[in-house]
Amino acid sequence: MPSTPSPDFTPNPILPDPRNETIQTWVGDRLWPRDEAKVSVFDSVVQGGDAVWEGLRIYQGRIFQLDAHLDRMFASAKALAFANVPTRDYVKSAIFQTLEANGMRDESHIRLTLTRGKKVTSGMSPANNQYGCTLIVLAEWKAPVYDNEAGIRLITSAIRRNSPQFLDSKIHHNNLLNNILAKIQSNLAGVDDAIMLDMNGFVSETNATNLFIVKGGTVLTPTADACLPGITRRVVMNLCREHDIPLVERNISLTEVHTADECFTTGTMGELSPVVEVDGREIGNGKVGAMTKRLQSIYAAKTALEGEALPF
Repeated sequence: MPSTPSPDFTPNPILPDPRNETIQTWVGDRLWPRDEAKVSVFDSVVQGGDAVWEGLRIYQGRIFQLDAHLDRMFASAKALAFANVPTRDYVKSAIFQTLEANGMRDESHIRLTLTRGKKVTSGMSPANNQYGCTLIVLAEWKAPVYDNEAGIRLITSAIRRNSPQFLDSKIHHNNLLNNILAKIQSNLAGVDDAIMLDMNGFVSETNATNLFIVKGGTVLTPTADACLPGITRRVVMNLCREHDIPLVERNISLTEVHTADECFTTGTMGELSPVVEVDGREIGNGKVGAMTKRLQSIYAAKTALEGEALPF
């Protein structure tokens, strides 16, 4: 019998937050300890990245924008023709049970995933999916992932964002190699993330977030043609309208980003993150701008007051 090849090194992973070593994760129809939380090798997410997902953040006993995220998840599942999708009440119950089991009421983030489910045999056809969808609720202790006080640095990736001609970004799917390739470039460049352009050379978004710039007191953001119309993006746009902040949604060129007065990104994982450098160009004066600070403050106030209350 041939021997199993040994790795060249012994992994010694360090968790960003040690509290996550003992978390429980919902997979399928129940909670599992971290080391036992697994999906089948026949699951569609393993076979072809065939799944949809959402990111949820918990603030002071509330889940922010829960129904908006579930609306998008169910819409994505419908667009991909998932069958035997669990009900909204079932998904909410699984989320609440997971958070309660982990004692999480604040400073937490959920990666919610719904796969097409397990197959009876390997292969591409959804006809092989006869078990129903697989639900995964991965809740972790996790602060916003970017430095939202000092700001972040970006480069522009050579990887283009998917066009609706190929794979519509309105489907919030798990097929993320396009974004991962851009993230690899940012890692190699020693910066936080990478801007991705669309097929026409206009700014789309970063590999992980939506993008905004500020010029002459006006907030601008790219049209959601090749980018995901993010939920945090929509919240920020609505906040601009509510507070009489000039807002324009249109095609934005990279030169406009390089010469902007301010720039920031938006996303559930990182909230509003100031951008102080793009492709080696200092944005504005290289510090967090006044408009960005204002919107950060308004957004923080909103997350402190709104959201679906946890039932425990």
